[in-house]
Order: sequence, then structure tokens, then C-alpha cells
Amino acid sequence: MYSYAKFVKHIFLVGFTDLISTLQSLIFLPLITKILGASDYGVWTQIRISLNLLVPFTFLGLHEALVRFLPGAKEEKEIQEGIYSSSFIVFSITALFAVILIVFSGPASQILKFPEIYVKFLALVLIFEALTKILLSAIRSLRKIGNYFAFMFSKMFGETALIITAVLMGYGLYGAVFAFLIIRILILIVLIFYFIRQVGFKIPDFSLTRDYLRFGLPTMFDNISYWVLTSADRYFIAFFWGILFVGFYAPAYSVGMLLTFFIFPLSFMLSVILPKLYDEKNLEEVKKYLGFSLKYFLLIMIPACAGLSVVARPLLRLLSTAEISDNSYFVVPFVAMSMLFYGALYFFSQILVLAKKTNLIAALWAISAFCNLILNIFLIPLFGIVGAAAVTLISYFLTFCLMVYFSSRQFTFNVDGISISKSLFSSAIMVFSIILFLNAGFSNVFFLIPFGILVYFVCMIIVGAVGKKEILFLKDLYHEVAFSSK
Repeated sequence: MYSYAKFVKHIFLVGFTDLISTLQSLIFLPLITKILGASDYGVWTQIRISLNLLVPFTFLGLHEALVRFLPGAKEEKEIQEGIYSSSFIVFSITALFAVILIVFSGPASQILKFPEIYVKFLALVLIFEALTKILLSAIRSLRKIGNYFAFMFSKMFGETALIITAVLMGYGLYGAVFAFLIIRILILIVLIFYFIRQVGFKIPDFSLTRDYLRFGLPTMFDNISYWVLTSADRYFIAFFWGILFVGFYAPAYSVGMLLTFFIFPLSFMLSVILPKLYDEKNLEEVKKYLGFSLKYFLLIMIPACAGLSVVARPLLRLLSTAEISDNSYFVVPFVAMSMLFYGALYFFSQILVLAKKTNLIAALWAISAFCNLILNIFLIPLFGIVGAAAVTLISYFLTFCLMVYFSSRQFTFNVDGISISKSLFSSAIMVFSIILFLNAGFSNVFFLIPFGILVYFVCMIIVGAVGKKEILFLKDLYHEVAFSSK
């Protein structure tokens, strides 16, 4: 039986991977903004979000299909077919996209607002990024969490080391992007040998492709809609205000996005655990996992959102430049609150995923994406980057409301409103305490952040949100982590 303690143990392992990713973004932010400047950081951001736009088109939702179907696969041939047919399709599509990008690199550079050479780099990175992600999805589907961690750690460590070396040696943004490409090539080569050794090799006959595409295609539009919510505003900002304002906006957005650290480990593990339980008709266990996960997610995410918002200005000044901090710190609270709603809506959207209502999920995301585009067109010219941030929050809140409403038609799970209220109260006390220090002229984030955590934790004990049950669970978790090798 897959215990709650083991579930949380694996969350911590995946969370450590995500922590490394967070640290990586924290390294890149000052590295590029302080050495290369806000404009180059704007170009770096445009390259990254363009990659995030194109990859979902190449997947056709096959990575989501792997996560949904491979955990229940009974035979090795079925596993081989799923992995290799999906990989072949993704490679074919990315190769086509890459050729188109290279041929039309001139016009594309005008649209994307960065030099033509980077469009060609983008085309090459696209192939290796897509193939790497599809194979990592397969590792995740097979519950090889340790192996997944090893590959992700190697990818991020190698990428960080190469990019830092390139920039410090004077190769500038060109060297950083080249390093970005090299590490993906190396990781993909290792992944290919890994799968040949683990599951053998099979020439795909595409017998599962129809079922995979039927499930996965709607999620492709889901991912594209999500990209619109997270990235399209950069294009509008660049068009209406120029690439410099992207350089102001992107660092603040990245700081707000740090809160995804609390989202991805949970979503990763739930997507692995819940399909098997649901297929086995163990609905009560599914509800327990969802209710348990949402409760503890909010107990961490609410204070994190509040605390990050109140220390945004000194934190941005530390990570980037005074110019960027002064022109964009007000973006962080909008993005942080957006991430709170994004994390919360995941637990409700998972109900629709289990029910295979991927068409409905895609439609709900599409509604939010359409509203996001319309609001961006009207608000960014008038209010600049604060308008873009406000639109982001509105869009995520709309998506949250839609997911809650439609998921409740399938089934519901317990939401601990009392714990949420106690968390909100404790977070308010924490924010007030931090503001007192900021008003007194004390803005050292290395003190304010741990101080805020301590205040929140003490308040939670006083109001009874952290009690005997939670302490016993943490004790059991410690024994699971410390003494279990599995």
C-alpha cells in the first residue's frame, strides 16, 4: 500500500528538485541583469517563453497521455509502445518546426523582437527540449522518482554551470544560449541509453496512438492556454512599451513564480498516484489524498504568498538592480496571488483529469486565455506592466472558479475551511510584523524571511492549527524518510 508518509517523502524528493530549479532561476536573474543588463534579460525571457509556447504544439498532449496510461500498463510491450511511439511522433513534429523556424528566421526575429541568430538557436533547442521532456514524462509515469530526480538534477546543474561559465568568460548572451543547447543534447543522449537498458527497444507500430491522442490532444490546447496566461503578456509589453519593459517585468514575474516551488512537487506526485487509485475504484482514497494535499498546500502557500509580496522590493533589489526593483516590485503581489489560485485550482482540475474530461479542461483554460488576451490588449497600453500583472491575477481567479464549479459535478472532497481561516489570520500577523521592520528602515531579507516564518509558525501553534495530529504525522514522516530505503 502506498502510504501517506511515503507519498510526502516522494514529494520532498521532487520538491528538492524543484528547489534546485528555483535556485537556478535565482542565479540566472542577477547573473544576466547585473552583468548583461535589463535588455538582454528581456531577450533571454523572450527566448524562454517562445520555447514554452512551441513545445506544447510538438507534444500533441502525448506526455499527459503517458502519465495517465503508463502507470496502469500490465505488459512490457505496452510500455515500450507508449514510450517509443510518442517519442517518434514528437521528434517528427519538432524537426518540422525547426526547419520552418530556420527558413523563416528573419521574419520570426521581427515578430519575437530578438536577433535572428537566436531564432536559429531556438529551433535547435526545441528538438532536444521536447524529446527530453517526453522521456522524463515516461520516467515519471513509471514511478522511477529517484531516476527522475537524478536526471533533473544533472540537467539543471549542468545547465547552470555552463551558462555561468559562458557569461563570466565574456561570451555574453550568445554563450548562455549555446550552453542552454549543449546540456540538452547531452542529457538526451543519456536518456536514450537509459531507456534502451531499462525497457529494451521496440520499433513502434502506433497501436496505442489513437487512444493516446484522444486523451492527449485536448490537453495540448490546455497547455497552450496556460502559456497564454503565463507568457503572452511579455509579447504585448514588448510591442506596446519595448523590450526594456520586458526586462523590468520579467524579473518581478520570476520572483512571484518562485511560489511554484510549492505547487509542482504535489502536482507531480498526485498525477502519479491518483490515476491508479481511481482506476481501482478506490474513490475514498482519492478524496483523502486530495483533501490532505490541499490542506497542507494552503497552510504553506498562503503565508508564502503574503510574505513574498511584502518583501518584494528589497528582494528584487538584492536579486537584480535598483532600477528593476523600483520599476517593478508592485508586480510581485499580483503574480504571487495568481500562483496561489493556480496551485489551488490544480486539485480540482485533477478530478476532471481522472474522469477523462480533458476536453472540458481545455475549454475552461481556453475561456480564461481568451479573456486574458482581450484584457491585455486593453489594459497594457493604458497601465503598462501593472496592467499585465492585474490581468494575470484576474485570469487565474477565473480559471479557479470554473474548475471548482465543473469538478464538483463529478465528485467533491473535504476542504478544511477552519485551517484556511487560521492560516489567513496568522499570515496577517506575520505581514504586520514584517511591515513594522520595513517602516523602521530595516530591509535585510535574510532576516525578514526567517523572522516571518517564525512569526507565522508561532501564531499557528497559538490558534491551534498545528496540533498533536500534525506533530505525530511529522514524526511518522521522519521515520519513513530516515529509515526506509524504498
